[in-house]
Amino acid sequence: MRTLHVMLLRSFLMLLAIALLFFVLLLQMFDMFANLWRYLAQDTGVPAILHIAWLYLPKCLSYALSPALLFACSYALGLLYKNNELIAILGSGISLNRLLAPLLLLGVVLSLASYWFEEGVVIDSLRRKNELYRSSVKLELPLSRTNVTVTSADGRIIYQADFYDDKRQSLNGVLILRRDAEGRFQERVDAERASWNGQYWVLHGSRRYSWDGELLREARIAQMDEKSLSEPPATFRKSTRRVEEMGAAQARLFVTQLRRAGLPFREALTEYYRKFFMALNPLIVILIASGVGGRFRKNVLLLSLLAALLLSVVYYVGQMITLILAKNALIPPLAGAALSFLVFLAGGLVILRTART
Repeated sequence: MRTLHVMLLRSFLMLLAIALLFFVLLLQMFDMFANLWRYLAQDTGVPAILHIAWLYLPKCLSYALSPALLFACSYALGLLYKNNELIAILGSGISLNRLLAPLLLLGVVLSLASYWFEEGVVIDSLRRKNELYRSSVKLELPLSRTNVTVTSADGRIIYQADFYDDKRQSLNGVLILRRDAEGRFQERVDAERASWNGQYWVLHGSRRYSWDGELLREARIAQMDEKSLSEPPATFRKSTRRVEEMGAAQARLFVTQLRRAGLPFREALTEYYRKFFMALNPLIVILIASGVGGRFRKNVLLLSLLAALLLSVVYYVGQMITLILAKNALIPPLAGAALSFLVFLAGGLVILRTART
């Protein structure tokens, strides 16, 4: 039995290396040609382009692992069936599950390793790649925002502004509500604009309405200095951070900040949950490929490659659909991240159960 496992793993690992190389090159070429017009327009040098490709390599490996595993597993088993070796193995009394045990164990190991690789290598290299790309093509991200609502860390001050100007670090059309520790209204301030002096917001052309429990008082103040209005300008900026460029701990904190600022957070929360389910992709694809591979007897190479590409596309499109549903609050964020995984897990178990034995 050990000899069979060694033979299967040797064939599988060789095919996996070739498939990884193929899919990584495919992803690199797609990224390079998609951005070629920007490189030419900004006269980006070849060393910078090669550096961007090098930094993108870990993410390409992360993307390519699942289809490469699917192809390698299905092709290796397809070759066994095509050469009648699989029939001989099963006919000798060895069950398919026992034969595939090392591949399934490898899927568990690769799932754990892919999570570590994503957290320790991919995230940092992708962030550096995106920064280098933006600087190479002179791409500036807008940070100003319209219709901004922010809540202070203690939840007692609510800022609302018609427009935040990041270059001037100013707010236009400002409304500020202040509440006590129990959430009761204390005062409201309307201001034409607010400017950041490095420590707090200075309100210009403001009108204050205060409530002392019995009377509502109004006062006009040309320039209002309130040190308690210390929410930093970074909180009001348009978010350009992406969850895929953050570790799990950073992503969790980012979602908390979005909630506190009153910004849409469902998409970010779905991506946060998706980090954990994406790590299980190697196990899922090996499970599916174990049931699919034994069904190919003719044109094994072509059918294995088509199956790898088709199932990968279906899986990622399914994830995209559930992500959109979660973003629009049609399903919970956790369901948006887990639904595709659970569907393919169930499909893999059914395919393996009904595989040729």
